[in-house]
Amino acid sequence: MTQAFLSIAWVVSSILFVSSLRGLSHPETARRGNGFGIVGMLMAVVAVMLAADVGNHVFFALAIGTGAGVGMVLAQRVGMTAMPELVAILHSFVGLAAVFVGYAAFLDPLQHGNGGRSILLVEIWIDVLIGAITFTGSIVAFLKLRGSVSGKPLLLPARHFLNGAMFVASLVFVLPFLMGEGTSALPWLLVMTAIASVLGVHLVAAIGGADMPVVVSMLNSYSGWTASAAGFMLQNDLLIITGALVGSSGAILSHIMCKAMNRSLPSVIFGGFGADPPKGAVPAAAQPQGDVVATEVATLAGELAAAKAVIIVPGYGMAVARAQHAVRQLVDLLRKRGCKARFAIHPVAGRLPGHMNVLLAEANVPYDIVMEMDEINHDFPQTDVVLVIGANDIVNPGAQTDASSPIYGMPVLEVWKSTRVVVLKRSRSSGYAGVDNPLFYLENTRMLFADARDGMEKVVAALGAA
Repeated sequence: MTQAFLSIAWVVSSILFVSSLRGLSHPETARRGNGFGIVGMLMAVVAVMLAADVGNHVFFALAIGTGAGVGMVLAQRVGMTAMPELVAILHSFVGLAAVFVGYAAFLDPLQHGNGGRSILLVEIWIDVLIGAITFTGSIVAFLKLRGSVSGKPLLLPARHFLNGAMFVASLVFVLPFLMGEGTSALPWLLVMTAIASVLGVHLVAAIGGADMPVVVSMLNSYSGWTASAAGFMLQNDLLIITGALVGSSGAILSHIMCKAMNRSLPSVIFGGFGADPPKGAVPAAAQPQGDVVATEVATLAGELAAAKAVIIVPGYGMAVARAQHAVRQLVDLLRKRGCKARFAIHPVAGRLPGHMNVLLAEANVPYDIVMEMDEINHDFPQTDVVLVIGANDIVNPGAQTDASSPIYGMPVLEVWKSTRVVVLKRSRSSGYAGVDNPLFYLENTRMLFADARDGMEKVVAALGAA
């Protein structure tokens, strides 16, 4: 009866998780998809508590309640600008939990001496290996996204050889681990954990800031695969299914983002692989070159009032300033004037996949005017005004012209093809990739130096009075 109850719960929870992913694939259904995931997880937890031998239910409930409380507090206090690093640190928790579960399974005396011990040990090895890489790699990603460490890639000499050597060593050491009696092979597991932890640090440290959104997605995939490995180890079908869903969806998203950035997935996973400048490339100047032309709020309001087609390109600066509500007000005013106002979203805008979409949805921006890069890039030549709010690397023409640039070859929003480009930034500083932006110095570009929220509110007021 207990097994039948668990089987039914696993099937229903799996269906809810699949429905959750389906719902999360579009902004209009994302809220419903999130609800499916919550219900599926609650059902899984309750089923385990009722049907499995979990020991003291009080401690079990206390642990779940504590975790849920901490999660609710974090969700309420963490702003959208800090969401990428929150996601990264949550991935590290998944990796650390997998490592702890792996060690607990290995040290459990009931697991030794049975005929399937070798298979179990291999499952433990894989679980701990992926978990340790995920744990330390996610911590480095968290520190980079938070700005605690430099976003520049750490490109050590022979870095690929070092990565390969550590990975091979992690695989080779499984042999003496399998041959150990009882828990006598624990030192080999400890050595592998240490090597995998260093590998996780080095892999992410060697990835530059421009690729961090892909890193977050890949770490999400790693956390899924380590959960799936833990499912095999614990003989938990739901954990296997859930981990596979998360792992595969994260890998697919990473592939899509790499394609959008003209990156290969191995170049991101292996930290700086293929990141060296092409032979013969002339290094770009380190300091900004050229003069910028500043504009005023009144001038921008006048250009917007006369425009028939406007495209807004949001970036991380809009998230930092919490300017999305003022931007929505601007769009509402433009549309009332008969202007065709839309948004252009680059796949890696911000610090997290879908970062800008979530911000605009929070401000109740209509989904039908939020366009992806491939949908709108060809419309820039017919656009009167492009308003770039806090974005930099994703509108950098150097990605098409400067072979020495770290973002060379990355598809970008070709905003410079419009009649007028207005870039709203606090300064003309470089973006997260650390490179100068030639867009700032083009003849049809104007710079509005201001905080995104303050600047947009003033533009809205001026346009409303025009």
